Amino acid sequence: MPLDPISLGAALNENLTLHTTLCRREAGSFQQAIQSGEDVVVACTQEKRLFTELAEQTVGASSPIRFVNIREIGGWSKDAKQASPKIAALLAVAQLPEPEPVSTVTYKSAGRVLIIGELAAAERAAELLGDELDITLFTLGAKKSVSFLNPLQEHRYPVLGGKIKSLTGWLGAFEFSWQRNNPIDLDVCTRCNACVTACPEDAIGLDYQVDMSLCTSHRSCVKACQVAGAIDFNREEESSTAKFDLILDLRTVESMTSDTGFVQHALPQGYFRWDGIDAAPLLKIRGLVGEFDKPKFFNYKQKLCAHSRNEKVGCHACIDVCSAKAISSEKDRQQIKVNPNLCVGCGSCTTVCPSGALTFAYPRASEQGVKLKTLLSTYTRSGGKNAAVLFHSQEAGARLLNNLGRAAQINKATQGVPARVLPVSVWHTSSAGLDVWLTAIAYGASQVWVLLTDEEAPQYRAALREQMAVAQSILTGLGYSGEHFKLVEAKNATDLALVDAALQGPAAQVVSRNAGFAVQADKRATLELALEHLIEFAPASFTKPAVIAMPAKGSPLGAIVINKDACTMCLSCVNACPASALQDNADSPQLKLVEKNCVQCGLCAKTCPENAITLVAQLNLAPARKEPVVINEMKPYTCIRCSKPFGTLKAIEAMVGKLSGHSMFQGAAAERLKMCSDCRVIDLYSTTNESKITDL
Repeated sequence: MPLDPISLGAALNENLTLHTTLCRREAGSFQQAIQSGEDVVVACTQEKRLFTELAEQTVGASSPIRFVNIREIGGWSKDAKQASPKIAALLAVAQLPEPEPVSTVTYKSAGRVLIIGELAAAERAAELLGDELDITLFTLGAKKSVSFLNPLQEHRYPVLGGKIKSLTGWLGAFEFSWQRNNPIDLDVCTRCNACVTACPEDAIGLDYQVDMSLCTSHRSCVKACQVAGAIDFNREEESSTAKFDLILDLRTVESMTSDTGFVQHALPQGYFRWDGIDAAPLLKIRGLVGEFDKPKFFNYKQKLCAHSRNEKVGCHACIDVCSAKAISSEKDRQQIKVNPNLCVGCGSCTTVCPSGALTFAYPRASEQGVKLKTLLSTYTRSGGKNAAVLFHSQEAGARLLNNLGRAAQINKATQGVPARVLPVSVWHTSSAGLDVWLTAIAYGASQVWVLLTDEEAPQYRAALREQMAVAQSILTGLGYSGEHFKLVEAKNATDLALVDAALQGPAAQVVSRNAGFAVQADKRATLELALEHLIEFAPASFTKPAVIAMPAKGSPLGAIVINKDACTMCLSCVNACPASALQDNADSPQLKLVEKNCVQCGLCAKTCPENAITLVAQLNLAPARKEPVVINEMKPYTCIRCSKPFGTLKAIEAMVGKLSGHSMFQGAAAERLKMCSDCRVIDLYSTTNESKITDL
């Protein structure tokens, strides 16, 4: 790798010494550094194990050690000689403090495993898992012709059988329900095979289940099983439920339903599928005995949630995008519910949430912002230009980029990661969205790309495309030329040619001045800061439109249009709005809109009894966007008794017209509809007393 310690040192404000064999002959320098007590960054992940072992063997070693890869993603590419700014940026980010701890979710597993599948295959899996786990088998009762194995003659594990009713839960808390519907009790059966031999219809296989479609009631099997007494055709079907810590499922996804198995993309912790070949699931199960913690990946603020108001459902983007089925609707409580045990931390819900009610907690937004600002400011300060930020996952995405760099260095099969492409590792690629991307552009990035592999669920890809369409509409509308946002979609970690070509794309226009604002905990606040900066420092030669139209789907920005002929100013929409975008006027019949606050959730439109509201996805560039603007007003209706205004002329006239034919609203009662609430009571009371006096 061509490394320039002078330029790197200048960028990092440090005196650097270039070591060429630090992990071998120059290991003493590493040992000396870790004895200093100061933070140590090792710019090599290849020999991480060696450095870690060396640190453990070094007397007096007290320095925290972090590792960063500058080789495959930096120095091994066709333009490695121009990679110093990128390497400096990667080193600067590696020196940042570790993210602050977040609250955790705890799982407890005692090693109770349920293996679901054909009996012979389930027993084989149980044998491979070893003797340290508490294993129970559940046989599906497959026909004997399906199996390529024979069950063990030795009855080693408890065996359940029947029809699966439901499977729910997560690591340490799975609940399994089934219906026992077969004449043979598998836990009593001694596997003597007498019933298999005796059955004239060949209805019993080596799964020791009766195929009732073949059985013609000879009951020869019952006679053959008299000693064990495992077969009883008169046994009533009964439902049973049991709890397990771990599930190993040998079924195919196609053979399951959402009730009888987990068919979603993101499987719950502790649930594994096994194809009978790959040993990885078995190894993972063996390691899941004990107590385990994972980060609680999300924060939820119900008061910001635009999901439900007055039993009307507005935004449900988070529910639709969640691939773990961890989010559900609680309309009666006007909120959504996120199950932290099922959440896998993809962050897609926080990306599509328009209001910021759901935010990603690991890392926090502020920590992600510091990382982006450090990366881009160091890159620019070191002379780098037209940076393309490439978000990628920590596993499949990182492997793909490493493979790309190796291919470029070994056989020149690829060009490698370009010098202007700055990889950013994230927990999951869908955890960053519109606010983060526009912030990166405001910080000086030319582009934001997201590398996707087969890890991502289809709904993640769709959501990211929608968000990118909105982001691109904003920049294009502001006059920034070029393609600023792109999904780089690879099938797997070996799909190098596609990724290599995508990373060579041309740069897009950058902002004229890099922003200095800090990313806020509130998503909408960060989005507004990014928008303000991008608007202020947009290309001067471009004539900005008053309004930028955006795709209707996925846009968290916009306004509403009122059909004034239909609107009666009932103000139901004001009560339904979760973001205070719609406001009324206590002194006059007016409906106001603060466009900056509108999240396009649609609750106002669904609540409006006259269907007078239409959503409009747009970005209004006028300063008035931040102020309450009157979008409808009406002449007030005055009380016929005291002349106090108490409603709108249109609403009262509409009410009187609708009730004019009703028997309860004739004569004086009809006149009371035209009175304010106080006068209505007074008039009713007066009329009642006059009637009593007349009767006397």
